[in-house]
Amino acid sequence: MTAPLIELCVEGIDGFLAAQEAGADRVELCASLMEGGLTPSLATIRAAVKAARIPVHVIIRPRGGDFLYSQTEFETMRDDISALRAEGVAGVVIGCLTSDGRIDEDRTKALVEAARPMSVTCHRAFDMTIDAGEALEALIRCGIDRVLTSGQRDTAVEGLDILKKVNEQAGDRIVIMGCGALDVGNIKTVRDGAGLKEMHFAALKTIPSGMQFRNPHVGMGGTEKDREYELTLTDTDAVRATIAAAKGV
Repeated sequence: MTAPLIELCVEGIDGFLAAQEAGADRVELCASLMEGGLTPSLATIRAAVKAARIPVHVIIRPRGGDFLYSQTEFETMRDDISALRAEGVAGVVIGCLTSDGRIDEDRTKALVEAARPMSVTCHRAFDMTIDAGEALEALIRCGIDRVLTSGQRDTAVEGLDILKKVNEQAGDRIVIMGCGALDVGNIKTVRDGAGLKEMHFAALKTIPSGMQFRNPHVGMGGTEKDREYELTLTDTDAVRATIAAAKGV
């Protein structure tokens, strides 16, 4: 079986540099992975593109929560995509749903059109749809290049049957990129079990903050106070080990 392409999900410029150093084939650049990934700042995107030796894909997600966007939110997504075409970004990562749990085809087509010639991935909004097979056909009609999915379950191991099914349904029409708690111990099992050509994971570690003074009376953004003094980073050793496991024959 051909070794899969490996995409790393990272937060910020330091995460990008760590993933690139550790051997990622492509990166999905995000902010705020604690919320599942939001659109990073333009300065962060520019810094990544400047340093890049691999393709940079940028998530287009204006807020956390669901994928049912207001008209003004949708317009900001379209404008973000248009702005990134001039920045040397290789691809964007999108997802829009209707309230009944289906792909919003009108909006998805509009975002794909705004993105070209960049590559376009649908993110795990796909996993929140009512019917995976129906959603896949909708994405194909919209011209999406690939879909990121854990098989509509919390983890790829749990969703393996659906991953295999949608990968067979996709054929050569769209790429299925597997994700969902992939690590050195399970990534080859998921690769082989679903027959995947692309895989996606975030190898993260948490380290203590370097702050010496710590105010015990304030927690920012509704997080636990201890979270104010932790940093979540891309673990280059874990990236290397997981890539080696994924690409092993």
